[in-house]
Amino acid sequence: MTTPDNQDAAWLEDVTPDEMRRMVDALYRTHHLISHINDLDTLLGRIMEESKQVAHAEACSLMLYDPESEELFFRVALGESGDQEALKQAIRLKLSEGIAGVAAANRESINVQDAPADQRWSNAADQASHFETRSILAVPLIDKDVLVGVVEVLNKIGGGPFTNTDLHLMEMFASLAATAIANARLIEENLKRERLAAVGQAVAGLSHYTKNIITGMTGSADLIDAGLNQANTELLKRSWPVFKRSTKRISNFVEDMLAFSKPREPNLETCDLAALFEEVRETFLGLLVRKQVQVEIDTGQIAPRVYVDRDGIFRCLLNIFMNAAEAAPSENGRIWASARIVDNGELELDVEDNGPGVPEEDIERIFEPFYSSKGSRGTGLGLAVTRKIVAEHSGHVEVLRGARGGALFRILLPQDQILE
Repeated sequence: MTTPDNQDAAWLEDVTPDEMRRMVDALYRTHHLISHINDLDTLLGRIMEESKQVAHAEACSLMLYDPESEELFFRVALGESGDQEALKQAIRLKLSEGIAGVAAANRESINVQDAPADQRWSNAADQASHFETRSILAVPLIDKDVLVGVVEVLNKIGGGPFTNTDLHLMEMFASLAATAIANARLIEENLKRERLAAVGQAVAGLSHYTKNIITGMTGSADLIDAGLNQANTELLKRSWPVFKRSTKRISNFVEDMLAFSKPREPNLETCDLAALFEEVRETFLGLLVRKQVQVEIDTGQIAPRVYVDRDGIFRCLLNIFMNAAEAAPSENGRIWASARIVDNGELELDVEDNGPGVPEEDIERIFEPFYSSKGSRGTGLGLAVTRKIVAEHSGHVEVLRGARGGALFRILLPQDQILE
């Protein structure tokens, strides 16, 4: 394939002003693609549309090269949605197979005026897409001497053959398009590696968390067995709460995983906020009594009932209370929970503690999935689930520095969820 650096410029003498304008516009748009579009599927679709304009063609196909299988394949295809899927699933070409395969193998453009009469032509794509190919201009996509794929423009608008000018314009366009595709694929591969690394880190953290819980359950279960065998009531009294807390932690962990794993529409219903806050407090009664943490609840400033997904908001408050109860100091710990209607009519739910507060470096990340400032004691799911549920209510959750120096978690829900 010739490139802009070494091709004979004599062909430019035959270029009409309209064709020159087309070429300049296409190259300008291609530079824009390179610098602004990193999503590979979006980029390929745009390149195919631009190719049709550059060559004045009825249609375009673009196949990427897979170096492992040494095959060309469709990543995206223009046309009806069913045709796109048929092309992507059915068509894979070996090098030297079909006109696209020959162009890729030889790294040279091919201009065919009568495709069905050409022995190199494969009609597999036409059969899959229900398109009738008459003429083809196939141009290999090469970046830094590496084969990226092949772009084909099909059927010159007006019925004539693709010209020598069309060929040169497409080669110039393909040179830039290949660079754009190579860059987008590199970004995609880097993102995949980052996601895999993040998943591995998350799985390791969750495994460590569950292992700690199971260790606690196993130890307390052994003590319960010993207490039963020895008829030792005191040993049973000491070990049973540990076992019970471990089962509760497992239950909460599973609930968080389920809540985080799938989107859901809130099941809105009338809800008594005072009763909801009290139920959350009672859930942590053992921990609160053990640490001697006092809880104050104030919902007196609003109507007694609101319209929310009760189970969802209960889960949000449960996760926030857990953080507050663990952060509050022993013996003189305090938690303040309140609900009120703010000036813009939104329902505001606050949970504040007198602990050390959230470090500045954690505030931006505290709601991210699998991020935990508790080390192996946390899953990093609780607050991520809270944000997800609040967002499903079209609301907002944030963490602030409370007036008493600790953390203040605030949930804001739209005004149409307040029941007068």
